[in-house]
Order: sequence, then C-alpha cells, then structure tokens
Amino acid sequence: MTVVFTNGCFDILHRGHVELLRYCSSIGDQVVVGLNSDDSVTRLKGPTRPIVCQDDRKVLLESLQFVDKVIIFCDDTPINLIKSLGPDIIVKGGDYSVNEVVGYPEYEVRIFEYVKGQSTTKIVNCLIDR
Repeated sequence: MTVVFTNGCFDILHRGHVELLRYCSSIGDQVVVGLNSDDSVTRLKGPTRPIVCQDDRKVLLESLQFVDKVIIFCDDTPINLIKSLGPDIIVKGGDYSVNEVVGYPEYEVRIFEYVKGQSTTKIVNCLIDR
C-alpha cells in the first residue's frame, strides 16, 4: 500500500486544494492530510487567521473522496507527524521546490503544479478589496 502525505492550513477550501488532493489520490492508495491546528495557522499566517476553525476544516477535508485520514498537528512543521507516519510519498503544491519540503531528502517528494489564481490569501484579499 502506497501512503501519500500532504499538509497545510486548508483555511478556505478551494479548487487548488481539491486538485492537489485528487493528484495525491491518483499516485497512491491512501491519502493522509496533516492539518495545521488553529494556533499553528495563526503563527504562520497572522492574527486574522484561521478564518475557519480546525474542527470545521477537518470535517470538510474528511468529506472529500480523495482523503482517507486527516490528522491535526500543532507544530510549525509536520516533521514529527511525517516521522511517525513514514509515508511513501510527500506531496506539496507548486509554491514549493523539492528541497524546501519538510521531510526531504528522507522521503520521496513530489510537487503538484500550482493551480493559477487559487490561494486562500488571494481569495481573502479579493474579499477585502471589494
């Protein structure tokens, strides 16, 4: 069984997230998502985030057919979670390069091409600008 791991805030679920998760599902048998806790999202993104609480983000991700398991983590990086899971492949979005991905070079890393115009920050900024 090939276990694929990805992680992120998934603050406002959008097409880019769905396409990333669909890709994860296409290259493995089980998709595990490491979900940043509310506290870690605030540390990473600032005091106005998250917009959606971790329990709600977890429910949304678990409802997707491409996702087998969602694990909330509180650290700034998912390295401890990765080490405990030992996934076969780690997938990150195209805003990363392979050598920037936590877990590289110990684990195989694949980069999913960024879906143009799809980011929570862009969505939030568009709403603010209206």
